[in-house]
Amino acid sequence: MTVHETITVWTEREATLEEELAALGEDEVFEMANLPPDRTGVLATIFISTAMGQRGPRVKLYLKPGRGQPSASISNGPNPRVLANSLDERDLNRIAPKALEWVALNHEALTRFWFEGETMLIADVSEFARSLRRV
Repeated sequence: MTVHETITVWTEREATLEEELAALGEDEVFEMANLPPDRTGVLATIFISTAMGQRGPRVKLYLKPGRGQPSASISNGPNPRVLANSLDERDLNRIAPKALEWVALNHEALTRFWFEGETMLIADVSEFARSLRRV
């Protein structure tokens, strides 16, 4: 499957993970994982999580993981798109096409994790991780 996407330069800055975590209520629970390039085939770390805050299903791209790092958010679905970005435009243009392809390829598993991940047992999480395909 090939995903064709025009990379847009966003004027609104993407929030860092640290800023998103600070905005969450004390009672909000979520699960997360950083997927390295050797697991995804994308030349970036992909942050996945269960439902977090008021935003819809998405993943974040980082050149290197960390709470204060610039990132880009990609919608989760069969036709993903870049929602927001704070990466350098050159970096976004380099990594986004493969990341969009990866999300499209894995959108069903990612959606299940987004909505049901906090109730998954460790065996379910392991099965989910093994089900993710590389691009």
